[in-house]
Amino acid sequence: MSQHHSADQAPTSSREAAVVTVAGRRDWWRDAVIYQVYPRSYADSNGDGMGDLEGVRTRLPYLRDLGVDAVWLSPFYASPQADAGYDVADYRAVDPMFGNLLDADALIRDAHGLSLRIIVDLVPNHSSDQHEWFKRALAEGPGSPLRERYHFRPGKGAGGELPPNDWESIFGGPAWTRVTEPDGTPGEWYLHLFAPEQPDFNWEHPAVGDEFRSILRFWLDMGVDGFRIDVAHGLVKADGLPDLGSHDQVKLLGNDVMPFFDQDGVHEIYRQWRLVLDEYAGERVFVAEAWTPTVERTANYVRPDELHQAFNFQYLSTEWDAAELCEVIDRTLEAMRPVGAPATWVLSNHDVTRHATRFANPPGLGTQIRTAGDRDLGLRRARAATLLMLALPGSAYVYQGEELGLPDVVDLPDEVRQDPAYFRGAGQDGFRDGCRVPIPWTRTGSSYGFGDGGSWLPQPIGWGELSVEAQTGVVGSTLELYRAALAARRDHPDLGAGDRVEWLKAPEGLLAFRRGEFVCVTNTGGESVTTPAYGRLLLASGEVAETDGEAKLPADTTVWWTRA
Repeated sequence: MSQHHSADQAPTSSREAAVVTVAGRRDWWRDAVIYQVYPRSYADSNGDGMGDLEGVRTRLPYLRDLGVDAVWLSPFYASPQADAGYDVADYRAVDPMFGNLLDADALIRDAHGLSLRIIVDLVPNHSSDQHEWFKRALAEGPGSPLRERYHFRPGKGAGGELPPNDWESIFGGPAWTRVTEPDGTPGEWYLHLFAPEQPDFNWEHPAVGDEFRSILRFWLDMGVDGFRIDVAHGLVKADGLPDLGSHDQVKLLGNDVMPFFDQDGVHEIYRQWRLVLDEYAGERVFVAEAWTPTVERTANYVRPDELHQAFNFQYLSTEWDAAELCEVIDRTLEAMRPVGAPATWVLSNHDVTRHATRFANPPGLGTQIRTAGDRDLGLRRARAATLLMLALPGSAYVYQGEELGLPDVVDLPDEVRQDPAYFRGAGQDGFRDGCRVPIPWTRTGSSYGFGDGGSWLPQPIGWGELSVEAQTGVVGSTLELYRAALAARRDHPDLGAGDRVEWLKAPEGLLAFRRGEFVCVTNTGGESVTTPAYGRLLLASGEVAETDGEAKLPADTTVWWTRA
């Protein structure tokens, strides 16, 4: 991997003092609201149709005013973009489509000046096939020491024509690709749990661990406040790479421990990483993207000497149902309590259909949905779900554009799609492009304020009516609901960090809990319900009528009350 860059390289001296001044709260991550920016779809500063780091930097005041605590940036590293930057060719360089290291430096500095922290994506499970290690491994042929840093194996069958085992790619097809050796003959196979352009690292090789600890230090010295770890559950594979013995393996994910996911060996890697992180001032943090069968296994990743947070995918996958939500909330809090980690709550991200569209459709369709559903119903439920999420103890994640109530774009033409899973059969549905369409900032313009040169994915007609400009200052808009909710969450002493709720008796279809002087009630049912008014009405996702100490909650509505 190259460690040499052009004259625009930012200095790598430690900036610990700058980080310390971001926000003086200790354990800030226990109740943080973290906003995910997908850089290519956030803001385009140079009119090439692709978002970039300078575009993100210019919009930081918006995020400060929204009321979030930190910004998580999806990958912006040098990459051939076979999987939207999750195929990294150089972990210490910025891809030219996003800018350069000086742009990253300016973004980090400006964010800190606005009391925002910056979390960057780290992709340790696999590299790009254009990574220097992998290119050398291919060029040097069988026996190359570089091949030991990946999973190269001879094939099965008389001529090695069959894959080494039966593992399937998450994106569809076999998880192995056979290489052509330097002499032109068919040769060994290499493992890629995702696209063929994303060969998996062999974390049993010490050079891999050494390299990633160095990468951590590079970005920590740049001043970042933490790392979101992509496929945190995937680094270690079971000894011998045993056959799984079944097909349609993607359907098994999240239901059982797989020989390539959630192996116990990953935890020693993170204990080593934590030692590196703890050398730096400013309370830097790790966040795991760990798809596990249970929240109890997720809790293993956030033990005191490992990572700080892990995404709660069980919560994201829960249907809009009071009983199911109550169960997953209880299980989450119970699982996190013994390890002393905060629960996290998330409704949308760059890999799943936006929750305003998921909740617009009938239950049981999963997290990638191809139909628009009932737009008004979906928005009502999305607003109610947001207030519920922000009332729960712990940390919350907001995906760019959800504060505008954006739906998924489900009718993108086939010819514009770029999700690699879309082009491979029997893997993920491949419709992730729908949640990645650039967000609207203004009512009009070539890309509704995204940039001057259109957008890399087409935006729907009418997108401008959902824009920041169209919603700012409008009473009852989704944007103003988010701003009010984040301000109330920050100001109310009983909101934010914690590890438990007090459930209140409520009719079927309602979910109600108390946290000190604060009460949250959510009506997930299809009819209005009358409940006690639990104090002064603080905020509601819909119109609530109060009379003589009672409140009438419409269907799909969340209400916050306070006695303080």
